[in-house]
Amino acid sequence: QVQLVESGGGLVQAGGSLRLSCAASGRTFSSYTMGWFRQAPGKAREFVATITRTSSSTYYADSVKNRFTISRDNAKNTVYLQMNSLKPDDTAVYYCAAYNRGTYIDTNSYHYWGQGTQVTVSS
Repeated sequence: QVQLVESGGGLVQAGGSLRLSCAASGRTFSSYTMGWFRQAPGKAREFVATITRTSSSTYYADSVKNRFTISRDNAKNTVYLQMNSLKPDDTAVYYCAAYNRGTYIDTNSYHYWGQGTQVTVSS
């Protein structure tokens, strides 16, 4: 089992940057593909980005491509989401998750989730 704790959220002006971190417990972190999702008020949770176990591949939602970067440090059991050029539409609770099986963009494909961190982007 993996426990995930997100941090780094906050309030930022449009055009600004934030870096989210997700710290994982356990010695099996490096065996998991990891993902970031987000959920805005009144909306379904949506895919943001995924990174494979050895960082060989990354995948992004079209809405964040070229603005967000997912990375990981397996020695630190941590996955990151660098968010640049933030927009008010990026306002949401951001969650990290450990992938199980299925398609990367589907929330049902992930079986461990963090509690989330709030990101608010003001205009």
